[in-house]
Amino acid sequence: MRAAHPLAWCVRSLALTLFVALTAGHGVARADSTLRIGVLKFGTVSWVMDVIEHHELDDTYGIDIEQLELASNQATLVALQAGRVDCVVTDWLWVSRQRASGADWTFFPFSTALGALVAARGAPIHQLADLRNRRLGVAGSPIDKSWIILQALAQEQHVDLDRDAQLSFGAPPLLNQELLAGRLDAVLTYWNFAAPLQSGGLPVVLSMSDALRQLGFKRAIPLVGFVVSARWARQHPQALANFVHATQEADSILATSDAEWNWLGARTGARDPAQLKALRDAFRAGIPRHWGRDERREAKALYAVFAKIGGRALVGSGKTLQPGTFLDTVNY
Repeated sequence: MRAAHPLAWCVRSLALTLFVALTAGHGVARADSTLRIGVLKFGTVSWVMDVIEHHELDDTYGIDIEQLELASNQATLVALQAGRVDCVVTDWLWVSRQRASGADWTFFPFSTALGALVAARGAPIHQLADLRNRRLGVAGSPIDKSWIILQALAQEQHVDLDRDAQLSFGAPPLLNQELLAGRLDAVLTYWNFAAPLQSGGLPVVLSMSDALRQLGFKRAIPLVGFVVSARWARQHPQALANFVHATQEADSILATSDAEWNWLGARTGARDPAQLKALRDAFRAGIPRHWGRDERREAKALYAVFAKIGGRALVGSGKTLQPGTFLDTVNY
């Protein structure tokens, strides 16, 4: 068995308090070391899983990770709800909404990476007010998280983007094409689609991480993370701990080893070294460094922003973040 990669860069110190669920009447924990995870074939989660497999971190930490490749984010959620997988990556807004309806899904971090507002080459867009009467493409739908954050900041600056900009919602690859073809003046897109634009020389007007800071949020808040059922976490505390250890070491490798990214390059879809470097740097910036009470408190405050602007279409009937949304046995 290959030795684990050295932790040359300590991204975070892990403090796991995993409470052992007892089986009825016997007082012993279930010792199942398997975790089934649903992933997108070319998604960023699959990059981490590839590193785990490449360095045999699953063997090192005693966790059997079974991957189920699926075609869309919605398909991963369906697989989770149908019991085909134990874990997927999604946002905590979905978790809270599901918990408000009686589900027991719970969340721990995967990434703090967020989208960015990118302008077309030569477009006179340097601040949000410059988007008035401009053609703005928005990745996803009107309830996309980055779009909600951008609107929140624009409202503080007395800019009504919904009214004043010429909006087009669509898939990120299509919006990138439209921007490069000059049919859009700017796009608000996901980080892994903004990075290639930036590597090609297009200006980033505003990252959504900076937007959150301007809104008063002081900590990097992971909006997307691993989601399991609370029951599964109670019944498989050792498998959960081992999985967290394996993913954190994989993150550490990706944070320190450029050679690892060269090996991973084809998996990322990068077309040239500049794109790969942009993806690498953006991924590294999104590795969660801390996850504790302070970050969770700010996440609750951010939920209020989402609820105010996105309304029921985004958060459902829950007026506040639902208790249990965050798995309190995972901290770092």
